[in-house]
Amino acid sequence: MTTALATRPETPAAVPEPPVRRRRAAGVRRELVGVLFLLPALVIFGLFSWWPILRGLLISFQQTNLVDPATWVGLENFRALTEDPLVGTAVQNTLLFVGLGLLIGFPAPLILAAVMSTIRRGAGVYRVLVYLPVVIPPVVAILLWKWFYDPGSGLFNTLLGQIGLGPYPWLQSSDTAMLSLVLESTWAGMGGAVLIYLAAMTGIPAELYEAAETDGASMWKRIWHIMLPQLRPVIGLLLLLQLLSTVQVFTEPYIFTQGGPDNSTVTVLLLIFRYAFQDGEYGQAAALSVLLAIVLAVLSAIYLRLTRSWSTS
Repeated sequence: MTTALATRPETPAAVPEPPVRRRRAAGVRRELVGVLFLLPALVIFGLFSWWPILRGLLISFQQTNLVDPATWVGLENFRALTEDPLVGTAVQNTLLFVGLGLLIGFPAPLILAAVMSTIRRGAGVYRVLVYLPVVIPPVVAILLWKWFYDPGSGLFNTLLGQIGLGPYPWLQSSDTAMLSLVLESTWAGMGGAVLIYLAAMTGIPAELYEAAETDGASMWKRIWHIMLPQLRPVIGLLLLLQLLSTVQVFTEPYIFTQGGPDNSTVTVLLLIFRYAFQDGEYGQAAALSVLLAIVLAVLSAIYLRLTRSWSTS
């Protein structure tokens, strides 16, 4: 009996799964769970974002009224854009708006933030006031400023009349219409940039300012050699955002002037609107939209290249 038990072969024990394989399987399961949670958002994003983009790209090569079957016309819509003189006018007006926006609207938030950073008493109140125009709906703000610009009883001409100036045809003259639009858009949109600059300025070490002041550096030198270099990433980002927003300006010229007077405020986006919803040329509207998207992509690529070179320098 003892010999029989001693010679019975032993059952081999189960070989445990290697730890590396178990960790890999657990990682795959976690990734699958993450994909399942993201799937509804990806479907909605693709349906309402990427599909309209692809659809617009397709329409740019078609002649369609969005009801009857479309006709493939190739590059005919793009050729028609080159023959429309209003396209060149819209591009020039858009560049003028962008230039005036950079000249007036870009340094204004930085200067205002630098001044507000020195205020200690009532700083919260000033921040609320500077951000208040952003809270006002754009249409309401534009209609308010439209009354300000009224040539007869508007606020600006009334105030200027008290010192013997005016009245000025703010929106009725092609010489001042675009400048009037830029002033309103600057007032309406700079509150967010001011708060971003203020938040970035709080991250600048106070020791840098104290050391510069000890060395006898003037306020201008402290701004130029300390504040601006420290804010360079923020300035670059806000510059890109302003470029993208000003190139796509639509609400101001549409509500203020409808593109007038004499097409002096017709912008690219307003021209796209006219092509689609006034002329029924959806193919040309889509073609101009594609060209605008290419310009915006180029601007974004230039910004990314510059920021990459900044980070390595």
